[in-house]
Amino acid sequence: MATINAADVAKLRRMTLAGMMDCKKALEEADGNFDKAIEIIRKKGQAVANKRADREAGEGVVLSKASADGKLGVMMVLNSETDFVAKNSDFLALANKILDVALAKNPSNLEALLALPVEGTKIGDKIVEYIGIIGEKLDLSYFEKIEAAHVQAYIHPGNRLATLVGFTKAGLDIQMYKDIAMQIAAMNPVAIDKNDVSEKVISQEMEIGKEQARRDGKPEEMLEKIAQGKLIKFFKENTLLNQDFVKDNKMTIRQYLGSSSK
Repeated sequence: MATINAADVAKLRRMTLAGMMDCKKALEEADGNFDKAIEIIRKKGQAVANKRADREAGEGVVLSKASADGKLGVMMVLNSETDFVAKNSDFLALANKILDVALAKNPSNLEALLALPVEGTKIGDKIVEYIGIIGEKLDLSYFEKIEAAHVQAYIHPGNRLATLVGFTKAGLDIQMYKDIAMQIAAMNPVAIDKNDVSEKVISQEMEIGKEQARRDGKPEEMLEKIAQGKLIKFFKENTLLNQDFVKDNKMTIRQYLGSSSK
């Protein structure tokens, strides 16, 4: 039987991020063979994943990032069961590794991203491996990408909210791009302009407006006009170009963007 020393345990710890005792046990079971020990740790992750499959992973991080040339941006959500794990340095490191792979390889969708390698292992398998290390259900639940003349990413402090914005025009002041990304994070518009709002949403808002007016005792013949007024207010508050700029509410986002041409 191989002799397992502290240096071997520390080496396996660096390779897998598993706990020291888990590394020691895995090396003992593998008779000192590092490849077998890594496989043992991965199998433990699968076992833990199976046990926790029915758990809800409602916490986690939302991350976004743009390429160095500003032409591609990616966004992803990695979920955990608890906020404690979401703030764990190993969990955040894993999330950022996945984000970097997504940006470098530009996968077509979430399934393709899960199949890409990170540190010699498919991302999907690496997540399972980390489940065994961390002890909670983890889930890469969302992936999206944007390709445009300029892409701007923004992550709100705390990693619970992020935006990714594609612009049709490159070469503007970088602060302007950042301001728009932050505006979207702060105000959560439903569309770029009022003409981009779906008919379904418009119909819903009209019905809500009529019902509110009806409850306020307004006459039936006035409901349509009142609802139209409320719809105009909805467009103002919920479409990006018509929203007041959060850093200067004396101008709209349309006016702010227009100032770039002056």
